[in-house]
Amino acid sequence: MSTALLVYLLTPLPGVVVILTRLRLAGPQSKSGRLEISPRVLNVHTVVGLLAGATWIGFLLTGIGSEHKGNPIVGVVSLAMLWITAVTGLMILARWIRPRGKRAAQPVLEDSWSRGPWLSILAHGGLLVLVLFFTWAYLVTAV
Repeated sequence: MSTALLVYLLTPLPGVVVILTRLRLAGPQSKSGRLEISPRVLNVHTVVGLLAGATWIGFLLTGIGSEHKGNPIVGVVSLAMLWITAVTGLMILARWIRPRGKRAAQPVLEDSWSRGPWLSILAHGGLLVLVLFFTWAYLVTAV
């Protein structure tokens, strides 16, 4: 399977991670985990993630790659937004770090979609690997 085809097939996954994170953490009643996440961090993750997905799809549709048509700045900007999304997702994931100390609250192990942080670790770790792959594919002009 070629690198370009793999990039095209994996392109929707960051959007899925962003939308599922938003659905999981948005709303006043849906604290998914031990700590409530800042709405500002969640909004950055959602807005920048969706803009990154839209610009990355636009970049892929313009045919930049082996023919070098179009503006490569679109690819750089979309990759930068994908990196911001991945780092923000890891910040959201950091809420699962267990506090230490004598008076630290006991962790809540129940979650509405899974037990514990495993779904979030899988999603945001996968997003980090995916952004690394997209960056590599851009640098070797496979897309």
